[in-house]
Amino acid sequence: MAAAGVAPVRERFIASRERFHAYLKANGELGGQGGDKEEEEEEEASSEQSEPPAKRGRLDVQGQDGESPGEPEDGEKEPEDREKEPEDREKEPVERKRARGQNKSRPCMKPNHYEKSRLCPSVTQGCEEKCYFGPRCRFLHDVGEYMAAKPPDLGHSCVLFETFGKCPYGVTCRFAKAHLGDGHQNVVNTELAKQWEGKSLVRNSLSKDLQHQLRKKKFTFKKADEYLRSLAKPHHNDRWGGKAPGHSAEGEEVSNSTTPEDGLEETSECPVLPEGGDPKAALVQSPHPTESEGGCPTKTAGTVTDEDIVKLRSCEKKKLEIQGKLYLAPLTTCGNLPFRRICKRFGADVTCGEMAVCTNLLQGQSSEWALLKRHHTEDIFGVQLEGAFPDTMTKCAELLNQTIDVDFVDINVGCPIDLVYKKGGGCALMTRSNKFEQIVRGMNSVLDVPLTVKIRTGVQEKMNVAHKIIPKIREWGASMVTLHGRSREQRYTRVADWDYIAECAKIASPMPLFGNGDILSYEDANQAMQTGVSGIMIARGALIKPWLFTEIKEQRHWDISSSERFDILRDFTNYGLEHWGSDTQGVEKTRKFLLEWLSFLCRYIPVGLLEHLPQKINERPPYYIGRDYLETLMASQNVDDWIKISELLLGPVPTNFTFLPKHKANSYR
Repeated sequence: MAAAGVAPVRERFIASRERFHAYLKANGELGGQGGDKEEEEEEEASSEQSEPPAKRGRLDVQGQDGESPGEPEDGEKEPEDREKEPEDREKEPVERKRARGQNKSRPCMKPNHYEKSRLCPSVTQGCEEKCYFGPRCRFLHDVGEYMAAKPPDLGHSCVLFETFGKCPYGVTCRFAKAHLGDGHQNVVNTELAKQWEGKSLVRNSLSKDLQHQLRKKKFTFKKADEYLRSLAKPHHNDRWGGKAPGHSAEGEEVSNSTTPEDGLEETSECPVLPEGGDPKAALVQSPHPTESEGGCPTKTAGTVTDEDIVKLRSCEKKKLEIQGKLYLAPLTTCGNLPFRRICKRFGADVTCGEMAVCTNLLQGQSSEWALLKRHHTEDIFGVQLEGAFPDTMTKCAELLNQTIDVDFVDINVGCPIDLVYKKGGGCALMTRSNKFEQIVRGMNSVLDVPLTVKIRTGVQEKMNVAHKIIPKIREWGASMVTLHGRSREQRYTRVADWDYIAECAKIASPMPLFGNGDILSYEDANQAMQTGVSGIMIARGALIKPWLFTEIKEQRHWDISSSERFDILRDFTNYGLEHWGSDTQGVEKTRKFLLEWLSFLCRYIPVGLLEHLPQKINERPPYYIGRDYLETLMASQNVDDWIKISELLLGPVPTNFTFLPKHKANSYR
C-alpha cells in the first residue's frame, strides 16, 4: 500500500533509489548492481549532484500526511541544516531560501556559445558578395576552414531535406552529409521542393519593415490613441482618467488582498496623444507581409469587401465557438510551437502561444514575436498577452490586430511569478480593478477578434475574489474567461478547487467559462465537465502526457509503451529542427526545450505499473523499475539521464554542457 501523497505503483516494480540508479548505470542489467560498495556510493553521489536539490528532498523524505518537505518555506531550515554549526548556517542563507517553483540561479548557456567558429550567413545563403556586415564581418567566409573546425555530423538523414527537398542551412547543417555534393555544394531535390514552393507553413513572423517601424516608433495606433484620449478626459463623477468609458457604478478596487507595490494604484493612466504627422503614413501589415511598395498604404490581397472598410460593432465580432473543446493552455517555455504540434496530433482542439510581454512586442523584439508564430495545423489559435497598463496593452492589441492572424487574444491575469506581479501584471490585475477594466475595454475596442481572460481564484490562499470579478469581466466585453482553481499563493500546491470553479461557472453565464487545474486522466476531465463549465483547459497534464487528449476523446486509459513514447520525443526533435534549424544553434535550442519537457515527462507513471487508476497529478512518483530499460530511463528524475535521452536523439552534447530545468516540481504537497 502506497503512502499518502505517493502514487500507488505495484509492489514488484518499486525500487530503492540506490537500486534504481544502479539499474540505469548497468544499462538495464539488474545483476550489474553487485559491484563493490565504493562504486555504489560513487553512483549515489553523482545522482545527488545531478538531481535538482528540491527534487531530491521531495523524493527522499515524506511527511507524515504524505507531504514531502520539498523546498523549505522562507526562514525554515531543512534537517541537515539544523545539524550544522551556526557559522555554516550563516554562510548559505540564500541557498536555503525558497525559490518559489523556479531555478532562478541556474547556469545559462546560449546555443550560440557552443560554436566558436561560425560561417557567415551570406555564404550559407549563396550571396557571399553581399555580406550584410561588410569589412567588419567577424564570421568565417572560407567554407574549407569552417568544415575543418566543424563538429562531426549527428546523423545521415536531414529532416529538412527529406521533408522539403532543400535544407536552407547548407554546410552548417549538422546532418549535412544527406545533402552536400562535390565542393560542399548544397543538393536540392527539385521535384519535392516544387511541392512546397509558395506555401507558408508558419505564420505571424515579424517582418523587417514592421520591426523598423516599431523600433523607430513610426507605427500609428489610431484606435488605441483615440481610446486613451477618452481616458484622459474628465468625467462628471470621477477624477481625470479615473474610469474607462462606459464603466459600471461598481468600479471600486477589489481590496481583500495586498496590492503588488506601494503607490502602484496611484500611477497615472498614461494617456498617449498621437504623434504628429499624417496617420496614413504608417503601413498596415498583412498576415504575410511583402516588400513595401508605393501607393496605397494598406496592402490587400484580392477583392476589397465591406469587411475591409466597415468597422465591426462589438455585437458583430466573430464569436469564439469552442464550448466543449479541449484547450491546450499557454505554457511558458514548454508550450512552444513543436510541442503544440505534438498536442494537435493527439487531439487538442484549441492552442495558444506562450505568454508574450506587450512592451517587448511594441519594441519589436524578435525573441518575443517568435512566441506568436502559428503552425498551419493550428486551426483554432490564440495569443496571450501580459501587461500592467492600458496604454501598452491597448496599443499592443491594435498592433497584433493589424499584423498577425489569430482567432482570439487572451489576457494573462493568472501569472503568479514575482517578476510580473510586482510590476502590476498577471495576478496583480485582480487587485487593480480600475486598471483591469481599462485594459479589457481598451483591447476589446481595438480588436476584431474575441478577447478572453485567464484568471486565478485570487491572490491570497483563502480569500477568493474571482466570483466578484467575473461579472465585471463579462460587462467589460470579454468573450470568455478561464479560471485556474488555485490562488497566487498556492501556485501549484494542493488540489485545484473545482467546487469554486463550478460556482463561478454559474455566475459567469451566459459568458463561457473554462476550468483549469489537475486534469491528468479522462476521469478527471469528466468530473470537471460535470461542474457546469463550458470546457476544460489542460496545462501540466499535457506536459506529463500529451496523449491525454486522445484518452479524453476515446474515454480510455492508454498503456503507452516506452518505444511509442520515444517516438513522440523523436517527432518533437524533428519538429524542433524544422522550427529552430538544423545547424548547431538549432540543434542545441531543440535539445534545451526537449530537456525542459523531459523534466515534466519523467513524472508520468505507465498505466500497467499502477496499483489502481488513475494517476493523480499531485501524487509523487516513487522510484520504480519499469518493464524495460527505456521505460525506467524515462522515469528518472536525474538530469544526467535526461541528457542521455537527448543524446539518443540529437547526438553527444557539446563540451562544458550544463542544464538545470527552469521549473521545479513544486506540486507534491
